[in-house]
Amino acid sequence: MLDNLTLDQMRTFVAVVEGGSFRAGAARLSRVQSAISHAIGNLEAELKVPLFTRTGRKPELTAEGQALLADARAILIKVDAMRARARGLGQGLELSLAVAVDPVIPPGILAGALFDLRAEHPSVEVALKTLPMRAALHALINRHCTLAITTDTQRDSLVEAECLGPAQPFVAICAAHHPLATAPAAGWSAVELSDHLQIVVSDPSPMTEGLDFGVLSPGTWRVSDLATKLALIQVGVGWGNLPLWMVARDLERRTLVRVTATAIGAQAETALTAYLLWRIDQPLGPAALHLRERLVVRFGQGV
Repeated sequence: MLDNLTLDQMRTFVAVVEGGSFRAGAARLSRVQSAISHAIGNLEAELKVPLFTRTGRKPELTAEGQALLADARAILIKVDAMRARARGLGQGLELSLAVAVDPVIPPGILAGALFDLRAEHPSVEVALKTLPMRAALHALINRHCTLAITTDTQRDSLVEAECLGPAQPFVAICAAHHPLATAPAAGWSAVELSDHLQIVVSDPSPMTEGLDFGVLSPGTWRVSDLATKLALIQVGVGWGNLPLWMVARDLERRTLVRVTATAIGAQAETALTAYLLWRIDQPLGPAALHLRERLVVRFGQGV
């Protein structure tokens, strides 16, 4: 019989796994380590299988623990979702709505959806945070926003995701007077690109520490926003990837050109998909639900 299993034991189990140690699990749950060890011991006794080996410096999941981890996570997700739904049943209109958005999202589509929200719920204040790369997801996980709009595919077990549709692609570009502006027939090789400075936007969150995305040159300058990146590329400091909506006019005027490279492709672009994220344990109120609906419509229309 498993009638004595508790949600606290399962939360403790998952916290230890995700923290990597009993001590880290205790810190995550704001409890003393002895309480964590006691809870895990009781859970193992109830399940009649060992969940961790304790012979090394850190506890390691046993085969049984690995198999049961997915079950524990699934149960906790269902419970959190049920609790959120119960809280939301009698919830009224939000006073404010915090939204984190990746700056590569086409601003016209976002502005149109927010216009629709304003028309439907004029009393709701909106706090819009522009956060690049995985910073929007990080803000959502840490409850700094209710909704996040991003093109990143990284996920968290407490986050629900809905595909909004294609966002405009990322294109590799440089100034018309930059050495990379005139490419050989086959395009620049990775070795040839490495001779030129690449301008890269840094992720302000810790979620991509030690990782690079779309970086092809060993020499980089790192900036905190797309506007600065564009300005540096426009004057010829280096090359880089930017959303097509941001550089379309410059490309038409030929002040910027696409960087044709074998690693990027003939069109020098990368396809992006937009996703709407929210926490499953945080119920969406009427305003958030309306914005979600309008984003789906606006992305479908491309306006």
